[in-house]
Amino acid sequence: MVKNLGFRRFVLRRIGQVIISLFIVATIVFFLFRLLPGDPTAAMMQPEMSSEAQEMIRERFGLDRPLHEQYLAYMVNLLQGDFGISFHYRLPVSQVIGTYILNTLWLMFSAIAVAYIGGVLIGGLMSWYRGSRLETFLSGGVLFCRSLPPFFLGMVGIMVFSFYFELLPHSGMRSPGANPVGFVETYLNLDFLYHLILPVAMSSLYYLARPTLIMRNNMLELRGADFVELARAKGLRQSRVIYLHAARNAILPVITNLALFLGMAIGAAVAVEYVFGWPGLGREMVRAAQLRDYPLAQACFLMLAAKVMVLNLLVDILYGYLDPRITYE
Repeated sequence: MVKNLGFRRFVLRRIGQVIISLFIVATIVFFLFRLLPGDPTAAMMQPEMSSEAQEMIRERFGLDRPLHEQYLAYMVNLLQGDFGISFHYRLPVSQVIGTYILNTLWLMFSAIAVAYIGGVLIGGLMSWYRGSRLETFLSGGVLFCRSLPPFFLGMVGIMVFSFYFELLPHSGMRSPGANPVGFVETYLNLDFLYHLILPVAMSSLYYLARPTLIMRNNMLELRGADFVELARAKGLRQSRVIYLHAARNAILPVITNLALFLGMAIGAAVAVEYVFGWPGLGREMVRAAQLRDYPLAQACFLMLAAKVMVLNLLVDILYGYLDPRITYE
């Protein structure tokens, strides 16, 4: 009962921290874009427009009001779930970014899942064959991929697998002319998975080093543990000793590191989406910033920040369930 009460308090406190952090992010993003030089409505203005017509456009988007009034209106609308009207699309921002959020989540979670599953398996193998040529090759490979910028890995993947071998598509998330309807036709079909392979593969190569090296170091500490020696004495296969006994105890720090890893994953996802023309939140955020589309850019930044914070909260909660020694006070 005491642990459950402490757990509830912990969750409520973390939720409060997420809300405060989102408020700070929203405030910083609002003023950051207003400090950029240039007129955000310049792209909508025509040379033949009269000054009255130009002023009407600014008034329509609330840009004629003092900065503090714009900020108050922005926060009030935000609390109501209203992100405003996109300057570029002339549509509600929530309508514009609705599909982009799901596209980004598919790409990011697929890449993280591949990287973490591969990292646990490769890290366990490296620790068991420490000092061998296999460990040298694997550690050199993952560190080499980690040292390259994600956009460069993406371009290399496109050059090799799309242009040279012509095996995989180089951009987009579906073939030209495809017009799927509904969730199943959009995301659970072979055409979508075919376009997903290359960006996920290049992203996961960039993400792979951290879980691999953390798993390797944790496994090295457990190689001489009593329960591992007992499993060996029973005559169990090497793979069972590595992954069924040692890996189960070494994986908790890898999961803990996932909370810190998510911020880096979001940043890399932005670059990968732009390189592969993936219609996600990161690519749209870059375009909105270039067009000075304040409402759309603010919403994209806020959604990305919210994803990182909410996922960190879920990892904290999950860690308590995975390790019964954890207590919440």
